[in-house]
Amino acid sequence: MISVELVKMLRRPRTWVTIALLNALPTLVAVLLAVTDLGPQPGEGPPFLSAVLSDGTLFPLAAMAIVLPLFMPVAVALYAGESVAGEAQAGTLRYLLVRPVGRTRLLVAKLVSIMAFVLVAVAVVAVVAYVVGTLLLGDGSSGGSVTGISGSSLSTAELVQRTLMSVVYVALSMLGVAALALFLSTVSDSPLGAALGALAFLIASTLLLTLDAAEALRPYLPTRYWLSFVDLFRDPILWRDLVRGVALQGVYVVVFLAAAWANFSSKDVTS
Repeated sequence: MISVELVKMLRRPRTWVTIALLNALPTLVAVLLAVTDLGPQPGEGPPFLSAVLSDGTLFPLAAMAIVLPLFMPVAVALYAGESVAGEAQAGTLRYLLVRPVGRTRLLVAKLVSIMAFVLVAVAVVAVVAYVVGTLLLGDGSSGGSVTGISGSSLSTAELVQRTLMSVVYVALSMLGVAALALFLSTVSDSPLGAALGALAFLIASTLLLTLDAAEALRPYLPTRYWLSFVDLFRDPILWRDLVRGVALQGVYVVVFLAAAWANFSSKDVTS
């Protein structure tokens, strides 16, 4: 069942159209930076965007910072929201469960497919951004090293290692979104309704982060630590927010997956 869902995800044109759209904005930004040679001042705009004019190898990090606040969560919410609700809307969910599959096994297969989509989407954004960044903005001129946020030099090996860690961290950050959308997908028969419900929750989280009156809630909001992968490029690495971000997403994943399993295992499937 898991292999079937993975093949379906990889063969579905919608998957690659969504990933292509995720890459559209970072690519446009790279083109504009290359043409105008004008970037934001340090500390303004998405992280690393001011540094890519002198070193295009940092553009994967800027690209992830560009898509992470909005476009990546939208893509993940749409995909995860469609996982179960899409089958119900198409009238195929009941026929899937008639086969000797089991609801838990089906839910696990959907979850693995969602996780694979998240990882593929983030990895493709990073790879495309690296290619576009080095072609349009150059690969730096610091003799095989780049300058981190703290001002210290990072070797090529360190840059690759920390970039891969950033890809994994961003993918983990999106799992909370995926778990919430999957839970809503088991509640509703509307894929769009499940996706919009997850996005509404994330928009509320983002707004509360800007509200001083909600300061006590900030450490528990799902979007609080999304951009903490920036700390991987400090010297030394600041692990506090990174660890908190992973732990927080772990809590959301466990809670929403448990709720999804509890609801789906007892749900009266009529479609």
